[in-house]
Formats: sequence, structure tokens, C-alpha cells
Amino acid sequence: MKPLQRPARRALLVVHVAVSVGWLGLSVGLLALGITAYATTDPALTQAAYRAMRVFADWLLVPVALIAFGSGVVLSLGTPWGLARHRWVWIKFWLTLGTAAATVFALRPEIAHAAAAGVPDLSLVAAPSVSTAAYLFMTAVSVLKPWGLTRRGRRLRSTADPDRSGRGPNRAGTGPNRSGKGVDGRSPSPSA
Repeated sequence: MKPLQRPARRALLVVHVAVSVGWLGLSVGLLALGITAYATTDPALTQAAYRAMRVFADWLLVPVALIAFGSGVVLSLGTPWGLARHRWVWIKFWLTLGTAAATVFALRPEIAHAAAAGVPDLSLVAAPSVSTAAYLFMTAVSVLKPWGLTRRGRRLRSTADPDRSGRGPNRAGTGPNRSGKGVDGRSPSPSA
């Protein structure tokens, strides 16, 4: 994919972060409603909590999950981070894909069933707990960027700049990021 121009990259990054934070907020909201529905002895409150969860699940979860996933893929392909060059990006890709699939194919049907039945369901406490933990983990990984390059990333870096002496095609002062700073503005730009 052609590298994104700075204004497009920044706009897409804002969309990705905002939607991802919204997805985390939805998950925390579903967790609060799930705990309320499970812990209460009032059947009307249980029913109301599951109905509220169903509104979130039917109207917000799928679009938010798809926008977060799509914007993340486009960002990874349109920036030097790449989709399969750095372990943190690769792990976020698979976790996002897995949580989005679980949201669509497992959580939404379970919420619909609970809203119809109105009976406390522990799985609607467990699922939002797991998704909240996954989103918090992905947030931490996005900020810390741990683990270095993947095997593919190391191979691409070695073919682009074999001796890492600064004479390769991605040395500071060349390419789309002329400042010599990386995507985060602090470290050297990833190669290839």
C-alpha cells in the first residue's frame, strides 16, 4: 500500500484512537450492566440491564469494532510500522480480529438471548471482563510498543539496510519522514 500522507495519517489515527477508546468504554459499560443484572435480586432490574446491553450490542458494538479494525489495518499498511513488521502491531491485529469476531458471533447472540429470557447469566459478566482486559492490553501495547520486529520485519530491515550504518534508503533526512524521527516522533524510523 502507498504510504499515507501526513494529514490523512493523522486524521485516520484520530479516528482509530477515538473509536478504540469508544470500544473500550462500551466494554466497560457492558461489564457494569452485566454485573448489575447478575448481582441484583430484582427481576425487573435484570431485564432492564439486559435490554440496555442489547441496545449497545445491536447499535454500537459491530460498527465500532469494524471501524477500529479497519482503521488499524489501513494505518498499519500506510505507515512504516507495517502490518507484519512489528510484533506489537501483529498481536494487536489478531487480538482485534478475535475480539471483533467474538463480539459479532458470540456476545451479541448471548445478549439477545438474555434480554429475551431475563434470567441472570454469568457469561455476560465474563465476556465483557475478558474483552475489557483485551482492550486494556492492546492500549498498553500501543503505547509501549514492545517486543521488536517480527521475522519478516527483520528480513525486510536487513535487505533494506544490511549494515545499519545509516547509508541505507531509510536513513535520517530521507524519505517521507525527513526529521529522522520515527512514527512516534521520538525514535528512529523503522526500515522498509
